[in-house]
Amino acid sequence: MKSTPEPVENFQQLYDDIKKYVVLQADFIRVEFVEKLTILISSFLIIMLVVILAMAALFYLFFSLAYLLEPLVGSMALSFSIISALYILLIILLFAFRKGLIINPIVRFLSKLFLTKTKN
Repeated sequence: MKSTPEPVENFQQLYDDIKKYVVLQADFIRVEFVEKLTILISSFLIIMLVVILAMAALFYLFFSLAYLLEPLVGSMALSFSIISALYILLIILLFAFRKGLIINPIVRFLSKLFLTKTKN
């Protein structure tokens, strides 16, 4: 005669398997969260470094441009005023196009990072 496991043993095995599955899923979610958080923080740091370096480069570029403009406009003060006007114009343009230049790329990046399924 073939012996079959008792129903109680089957339910206990099923319960143990479900418990292991839930624990593994929780571990997977934690690992996936850490991975995505690491990508987010590293991307933020890289962007901040690029912005800081670009600001320094623009500062020196505009400073040299002010010295180049000085002989043309006749005054160093007027030359720096023109450069200040360029900065103000850049700020206005950045504010006017903030949705397309800043907001939409950030939303796309975050939605791609957090809303796409990872390969198991």
